Amino acid sequence: MAEEAEIDYSLNNPDTLTKYKTAAQISHKALQAVAGWCVEGATILSVCQKGDQLLEEETGKVYKGKKISKGIGHPTTVSPTSFVTPYTPLSTDADEAAITLKPGDIIKIQLGAQIDGFGAIVCDTIVIAKGGNPAPTEAESNLILAAYWANELLLRLLLPPGLLATGSDEEKQKAAAQKTITQSRISILLQKVAASYGCSIVESTTSWLFERNEIEGKKKIVLSPGEGVKGEGTPEVGEVWGVEVGVSAGTGKVKTLENRPTLHRRTTTTYALKRPTARQILSEIKQKFGTFPFSLRQLEDERAAKMGVVECVRGNVLRQYEVVGDKDGEPVARLFSTIAITKNGLTRLAAPPAPDLTKYQTKNEITDEEILKILGRPLSKAGGSKNKNKKKKKKSAAKKATLEEEEESSDEE
Repeated sequence: MAEEAEIDYSLNNPDTLTKYKTAAQISHKALQAVAGWCVEGATILSVCQKGDQLLEEETGKVYKGKKISKGIGHPTTVSPTSFVTPYTPLSTDADEAAITLKPGDIIKIQLGAQIDGFGAIVCDTIVIAKGGNPAPTEAESNLILAAYWANELLLRLLLPPGLLATGSDEEKQKAAAQKTITQSRISILLQKVAASYGCSIVESTTSWLFERNEIEGKKKIVLSPGEGVKGEGTPEVGEVWGVEVGVSAGTGKVKTLENRPTLHRRTTTTYALKRPTARQILSEIKQKFGTFPFSLRQLEDERAAKMGVVECVRGNVLRQYEVVGDKDGEPVARLFSTIAITKNGLTRLAAPPAPDLTKYQTKNEITDEEILKILGRPLSKAGGSKNKNKKKKKKSAAKKATLEEEEESSDEE
């Protein structure tokens, strides 16, 4: 009997991009809904629970009858003002479960769906509306604008040299031969953007290569790396990346907070777990989440999970994500996009919505000529479909003009 052909899970397979885009559509829908639920008085726990429920419902509507994994690629998290990392409390931790959103809170919403192991994760930062004066303050405006423009700059710096070059073949070859920008140079340029608004890039903000069933691949880009931390690798055509930008109103230095770590992810390490509770939750994790991140609140028995997870983390079968915040308690904004790099440029698969820049008033602005020049670059080649539409319109207009001329001629006869 002939062997089954090995499935191509790269972007060369159109089904792969379709699955990423389907997951991204669900992520966008959930992000919009969760942002709407983030109002004064709402508990972070209830918002996270509703977000996860929506992700489950929407992924259940697609690829029905197909033997593929689908569901939550990243649980809904809502991080308060000075928190850096994704945060989602447990219902069994009474104090944290009671945390409510307050006017002026700068909230980071992160979540994601996955279809067949292709995750589309997104994060946006919003400010909880203030009743009497809904307009953002200048400090809030500086933070939001710094994050937005730093993100736009980073996306452009990720493009391989010469990918969008125009001109003669010689000019294109010359552009492609340029050296790839170093990660240290990327950090310097992004820090300049943040500094333009009196802010700083958050220490060790990391972007990862995405692969099927893997959101922390072999390559990573680390901005403003802390001691002993470094990135490795550069983006290439045919890759999908999770791109993150974090900006602080302070120095950007971080510290581990006292809040319970509730986010975990299964590793590829095998370890003979001794405790029955540890073995039981690991089995549940494999079945429900694969190697995607999850919250302990998503497990069937939250209390048992809190006990069983200890041995799993100690044996390195689970990676524990510590709750990290700004070292000085300063406000933090964070954006996360899932992007694809193709021969036509960069495509935002799952990305935060572009803010209404007119809402954010500040006397600060970017003046660095090099940065402004980079920000003026496109992310992708001009779409062929638009050109085709223009040709169709021109053809229709020409046909209409010809018919009118023929009618005029017949009238004269």
